[in-house]
Amino acid sequence: MAVGDGGGGGGGVRRRGCGCSKEDFFPEESFSSWEAYGRALRSTGARLADRLTARSLDATELHEVRARSGADMKRDLTWWDLAWFGVGAVIGAGIFVLTGQEARDAVGPAVVVSYVVSGVSAMLSVFCYTEFAVEIPVAGGSFAYLRVELGDFMAFVAAGNILLEYCIGGAAVARAWTSYFATLLNHHPNDFRIHAASLAADYSRLDPIAVAVIAIICLLSVLSTKASSRFNYLLSILHVAVIAFIIVAGLTKADAANLTRDFMPYGPRGVFAASAVLFFAYIGFDAVSTMAEETRDPARDIPVGLVGAMALTTALYCALAVTLCLMVPYGEIDPDAPFSVAFADRGMGWAKYVVAFGALKGMTTVLLVSAVGQARYLTHIARTHMMPPWLARVHPRTGTPVNATVAMLVATAVIAFFTDLNVLSNLLSISTLFIFMLVAVALLVRRYYVSGETSRADRNRLAACIAAILASSVATATCWGLDRGGWVPYAVTVPAWLAATASLWALVPQARAPKLWGVPMVPWLPSASIAINVFLLGSIDSKSFMRFGIWTAALLVYYLFVGLHASYDTAKAFAADAVTGKVEDGDAKTSAPPM
Repeated sequence: MAVGDGGGGGGGVRRRGCGCSKEDFFPEESFSSWEAYGRALRSTGARLADRLTARSLDATELHEVRARSGADMKRDLTWWDLAWFGVGAVIGAGIFVLTGQEARDAVGPAVVVSYVVSGVSAMLSVFCYTEFAVEIPVAGGSFAYLRVELGDFMAFVAAGNILLEYCIGGAAVARAWTSYFATLLNHHPNDFRIHAASLAADYSRLDPIAVAVIAIICLLSVLSTKASSRFNYLLSILHVAVIAFIIVAGLTKADAANLTRDFMPYGPRGVFAASAVLFFAYIGFDAVSTMAEETRDPARDIPVGLVGAMALTTALYCALAVTLCLMVPYGEIDPDAPFSVAFADRGMGWAKYVVAFGALKGMTTVLLVSAVGQARYLTHIARTHMMPPWLARVHPRTGTPVNATVAMLVATAVIAFFTDLNVLSNLLSISTLFIFMLVAVALLVRRYYVSGETSRADRNRLAACIAAILASSVATATCWGLDRGGWVPYAVTVPAWLAATASLWALVPQARAPKLWGVPMVPWLPSASIAINVFLLGSIDSKSFMRFGIWTAALLVYYLFVGLHASYDTAKAFAADAVTGKVEDGDAKTSAPPM
């Protein structure tokens, strides 16, 4: 059975330039002919059962899978690079655009509380990501972590949502870039967009500037990761200086009555509804975890870079949110460029240009880090052949995944050209919260289950405790989402979550200790991450869930007709290798506990 390597596929001669053939995209035996594809489709049931139980191992992801890209990525990054990548990835459209939208329409001055709730959730997820990134320092990020702990199928479902997260996140920031660029030139953002009246309202403002910005970022990100890092931290340092100016100058125009007169006009429900959307402002740190493969000392650099960047970001977000609400009554906040307009309305017209310039720099770094991260996700997914292996190629000279970078940014540009920011942010939050919840579940499985060592009784108790944690979290979120009122439902669901977590802590022994860096207070912190992420999911509007469901259904269709058969053939082709045969073969004894 011939399965080509990730670098070019097919076992044939590697091609130069843009020449591509079917072997570059579908080198697997199932796609060798229509007859072979028909046989594969008839075996879908058996193959799906095989993939549902297939798990990988750390060593497989670190060596065999990574080798399928041909050339290696360059290990040039330090904690300094990662920390500024984290800051550059996160501080952008969220604080400069969504703060105004949510403060005015959803939560009022209590937007700062919403940022705290989202920040706590994000920090818990950072802890989970950091342990995995230190233990499995590969480009695949959460896709690789889930493949090791929850299996091939769950990793693919997450992978599709990871790609959606990055495309939508980049598109949203690119459209926000246009908004601030327009403010800088004293124009309304729609002055630079083309109105296509025949399209639906949320998709009718076409944005060519967003597409141009994405194209420039694409060029920068394929040239060199280290050069991208230098460019990023220079802009990020300048950006932090602008933020300091916003806080200091804004507080000189503060009116405490704006903050205290009606602090929480929409009640607790508004706080949590805004938290779910503002979680978008923390997106980006997971991109840093995909750079672990290019980090010199993952055990030291990743914890310092990731945790330090998130702590600094949360503090800056809260300070900026308080400053905005002190400057302007929440009902008068401009939804497109809140900080720039706030300064203009307070007699500091010149300051709005400094703010707009800083926002543009911040959003530029967000786009750059997103481009770097999303390409590395796609590269590792393609290494497993769940996506065409042509996308896994790493350029031997630049050490960057050129094909994956271009493919992702073309998709991002198409979305940015058509789609309104509000539609993008809500859908993005669903995908991200879902993935972060899965990573927390995977961390519990990693700590408490080791194939061949964990007893059947402990495995069953682990499965029951995780199921109870998920069920109680979903029940709490459902009660909140249905808005039944009263505290009685929560008096049942919250103690149920506490009991499930306490049972896991008391009744199931940990089967594995982290080798280099570990999340503290396991199982409490991962369980809290699950609960908060699920709770925030319950605060998102129903239309966004419909879009999420449609996208997930489309993913499953692709998987059943393409991804399943490609990854199955690849796993079986590499089964001759002793290590790979144990971990990627669904018939092996390394299957995950049923959950």
